[in-house]
Amino acid sequence: MTDPVIQVKNLKKYYSVHQKEPGLLGSLKSLFKRKYYDVKAVDNVSFEIKEGELVGFIGPNGAGKTTTLKVLSGLLYPTSGQVSVLGFTPWERKSAYQKQFSIVMGQKNQLWWDLPAIESFILNKAIYEVPDAQFQKTLDELVDLLEVRDILKVQVRKLSLGQRMKMELIAALIHSPKILFLDEPTIGLDVVMQKKIREFIQEYNKRFNATIILTSHYMEDVKQLCERVIVIDHGTILFDGKLDEIIKKFASDKTLDVTFDGKVDLEKLKEIGKIESFEYPKATINVKRSKASEAATELLKKFQVADINITEPQIEDIIRQLFTNK
Repeated sequence: MTDPVIQVKNLKKYYSVHQKEPGLLGSLKSLFKRKYYDVKAVDNVSFEIKEGELVGFIGPNGAGKTTTLKVLSGLLYPTSGQVSVLGFTPWERKSAYQKQFSIVMGQKNQLWWDLPAIESFILNKAIYEVPDAQFQKTLDELVDLLEVRDILKVQVRKLSLGQRMKMELIAALIHSPKILFLDEPTIGLDVVMQKKIREFIQEYNKRFNATIILTSHYMEDVKQLCERVIVIDHGTILFDGKLDEIIKKFASDKTLDVTFDGKVDLEKLKEIGKIESFEYPKATINVKRSKASEAATELLKKFQVADINITEPQIEDIIRQLFTNK
């Protein structure tokens, strides 16, 4: 069994925030005596990730996702806890570590705005001391994968958002990092470009066996790319496991979509389960997960049914419920 390349144990990151009373009097008081309270951005988080894994790191705004990624990349010092990435402690910021990871933040730019993207790639080549032959080979592979050869020499400011995101990915990957932190890489992109970026991430992961942590508000990104997800809220991990296990663990109900072929007695239908909607000849009924097959059998016995379909709840709904009912 492969050893984990990322190990996080009891990670905490607290911020001390000044609490000021309102009004002029509050401002004057704060000059002499300030009150502070701790914001727990990350609170006792632990997980391990093996080489080549593509893990979804999901949660609402302020959950602690970006803070965790910044600690893993050495941009932030933790309050306490142990972190090892490829055997390095990130916040020691050793050159050997910095050459082996990359972080892409969908809302931050690393490209020179007034220059063609190729100039930024050449700059990164020098920063990461990438040999000429390796640089050209990697650049050719990435350019072909992302289909951007014809716009390499176009000023970044003149590129569309989707084109810029592709260039950001190339800039981040020009030194062939073993670890990739992707923070909202498809944010603001249209559905077609989101799909293309997802396909690239998937292909890059397979081709180079890169270890990737992906945060995204778009559940489609996570569903298409990640077998495993870590769900975090208020700095605490709520779930860590396979995506389909979330359904088994947290979805208590299933939905029966029924099309009838005869009269329907509503009172009898209510005995089957909770009627979410009914507009003859169709009905949607919620039943307990363990009772779904039994409920379907009852429907077939008691009613004239043309069609019946049992469905799982949407992942988005389960995650939303997780955060709401925590």
